[in-house]
Amino acid sequence: MKKKYLTIGLALFMTGSIFAQKKILFDNTKAESASNADWVVDADLHDLYFSSSGGVTNTGSQSDAQRYPTPSQSNINSLTPENYWTGAISAWGIECVKSGLTVESLPYNVAISYGNSSNPQDLSNYKVFVVDEPNIQFTAAQKTAIVNFVYNGGGLFIVSDHTNSDRNFDGWDSPAIWNDLFSTNSVHANPFGFSFDLDDFSGSYGITNVSGDSCINGPYGTATQVKWSGGTSMTLNTSANATVKADVYKTGGSGSTGVLFAHGYYGKGRFAAMGDSSPTDDASGDTGDQLYNGWITDANGNHKKLIMNATIWLAGQETASGVENPFADAGISLYPNPADHMVKVQAPELCTLQIFDMSGRVCIETQIDAGSGKSLDVSGLSTGVYTYKVTGVDGFHAGRFVKK
Repeated sequence: MKKKYLTIGLALFMTGSIFAQKKILFDNTKAESASNADWVVDADLHDLYFSSSGGVTNTGSQSDAQRYPTPSQSNINSLTPENYWTGAISAWGIECVKSGLTVESLPYNVAISYGNSSNPQDLSNYKVFVVDEPNIQFTAAQKTAIVNFVYNGGGLFIVSDHTNSDRNFDGWDSPAIWNDLFSTNSVHANPFGFSFDLDDFSGSYGITNVSGDSCINGPYGTATQVKWSGGTSMTLNTSANATVKADVYKTGGSGSTGVLFAHGYYGKGRFAAMGDSSPTDDASGDTGDQLYNGWITDANGNHKKLIMNATIWLAGQETASGVENPFADAGISLYPNPADHMVKVQAPELCTLQIFDMSGRVCIETQIDAGSGKSLDVSGLSTGVYTYKVTGVDGFHAGRFVKK
């Protein structure tokens, strides 16, 4: 095992978690819980009112997310159900914890800032920022903060909805809000190389399996379809950002129009974008809202795969070469991934394999022979995300796999 990937392995594998110390922040400052939306990970109070002027007060009945979800995420394990927290995107949050990320929410009265040391929830303290269907326009300062956050290494998950989806009746809906950020920020015009179309459509759409696409193919498996329930599409502009890449199309499998899901790089950071908020809905949360299970029921569970693959990719480390999988030439493999009953592990030299659950407990430990590798029975493992560590003479390689 070569020393050249020891440093990367150390960065990825600490205390049994592939993303130890990495935090993901879900925004709740932009009326994400207005009307029949409830795009919050967890809310202990339901007292927010969203006025048509864009204001927010504690005089209503909508979800009011606090910084730390309750009960504590330290008790979450591979079997924890999504209703452990109360919010229509609690399933997303729970899966993030199972993948090793630490989850927080940005309450409605806390600023979106970058580089402000007096703000405990400044974006510089997080690896990924999720904004799921904003319904209040970003201020000039907030636009600058978000773009600089990505430029300096952050991961931004951009979720829109269809045109005319203004939930707080302030004259702004999510496609217009995102396009306004892209076009009129003070840092860089169209930094991410796309805009949302002002469209409204529904339907089921197949995904073309593209080798090497970390959003389609990732630790949660290969996503094969999506279902839009009142969403929109995107138009790419590779002249503005040459890295932007379409993952899912409305029709066909190429081109710059009719894009449903996309991802790319900006500066040192990454972004992923989706044209419908319905796939994030897990049908739980505010009982006063009309919620539907787009997370698992729609598209036969493929939304979970796509969204979590993208989330994990956003939380990854950039490499000097820009390769999405820094171990693609490392000579180490574990497959199939996701796994059902058996996995095979191969390595270039005699080494030790350890498999850990999300609590850091060693579930399997065995020796791997050079070249021929070893087949392992993993049927006894519970369904969930696991990390593995392959240790040789000069260092170790860390990775993750999903047990179906």
